[in-house]
Amino acid sequence: MLDRVREAVFSSLGELVHDAAVLDLFSGSGSLGLEALSRGAAHARFVEQGREALKALKENVAALGLTERVEVLSCDALSERARAASPGADGPWADLVLLDPPYPMIEGEERAAVLELVETLRSEVLRDGGVIVLHAPKRALKAEEFGPESRVEERTYGSTAIWYLS
Repeated sequence: MLDRVREAVFSSLGELVHDAAVLDLFSGSGSLGLEALSRGAAHARFVEQGREALKALKENVAALGLTERVEVLSCDALSERARAASPGADGPWADLVLLDPPYPMIEGEERAAVLELVETLRSEVLRDGGVIVLHAPKRALKAEEFGPESRVEERTYGSTAIWYLS
């Protein structure tokens, strides 16, 4: 995600980020979740399975001195493990979910799995008042695909679409 788009996303989220529990799926080097932490999020879980991305993510977390506020999982972001509540916790636990799947997943065979993940996150992981932020290619998705119970807003930046779902 471009820096200017990331800045726009976090500006639009405003105070929601403060003291938030964040789930960053398809984390890559962690830029979205780390931005949330820099803006006052309490804790972030990063989920990434790419070896090089995980290495960069862990280095970034360590360099910023955030290891005590971070959990890094090496697993598939579509898996139940990625979104499970911490041991001892029950029910929805995240205030902010950052979802940045590779574009081919949204445009290809895994599209249905990504949309199903969004619905599962909304119904099982997201706390009341929370938001899912989905980064996708412009015109790749339609609001109707997110189900009748979702509040949906799309903002576009060049060839990028940012979907806000709650």
